[in-house]
Amino acid sequence: MVEAKRDALEAATEEVVAFARRMIVDGLSTGTSGNISVRVEDRIAITPASMSYEEMEPEDVCVVDSEGRAVSGGSPSSELQMHLTAYRDDRVGAVVHTHPMYTTALSTVIDELPAIHYVIARLGGPVRVAPYATPGSLELARRFEAGLEGRTGVILANHGAVTVGGSLQEAYARSVTLEWLAQLYFTASVLGRRPAIVSAEQVNELMQRLERRKGGGAA
Repeated sequence: MVEAKRDALEAATEEVVAFARRMIVDGLSTGTSGNISVRVEDRIAITPASMSYEEMEPEDVCVVDSEGRAVSGGSPSSELQMHLTAYRDDRVGAVVHTHPMYTTALSTVIDELPAIHYVIARLGGPVRVAPYATPGSLELARRFEAGLEGRTGVILANHGAVTVGGSLQEAYARSVTLEWLAQLYFTASVLGRRPAIVSAEQVNELMQRLERRKGGGAA
């Protein structure tokens, strides 16, 4: 059992590095901004603070317990508290925090990203913009938690975005989806007319179909 957990943690650190590098390639963050974590039982593997993703290796990834106490590695990301808050939900297995251009730009002018396209159902519906709070603070973690309720993604005002998932692959895919939706909304908004929005009923219908698909039912 101990060996299996150790192997799972080793795999998690490798996955964290791989997806952290993808954030830069995919334009979801720049420099050392953003952070990623994966949960393995009562341990959390999270990107270290202020380290270039190109230079990061699996052994640099920090491992903490569920209270945020260091187990191995260096100093964890300054946004550790936000990640720990997300893991209060047992369904969350990974967290991706990014600083994408379009999502961050919209965070300065809107309170919520509306249902500009039906794929917003993958995020649980219209994505809330959590009011600004100092990065790394407990207040930011609280505002993030409130914004995430009933969703799998939240936008942080004048800051960036966070998505969660059962796996890192799922959480990361949701980050990509969120930035695409933000770019779509931005593009439609500059065309001179107010963008048409998918209704709440239509979004809920698709969410129900997605749930049935996960459960093996007819889609």
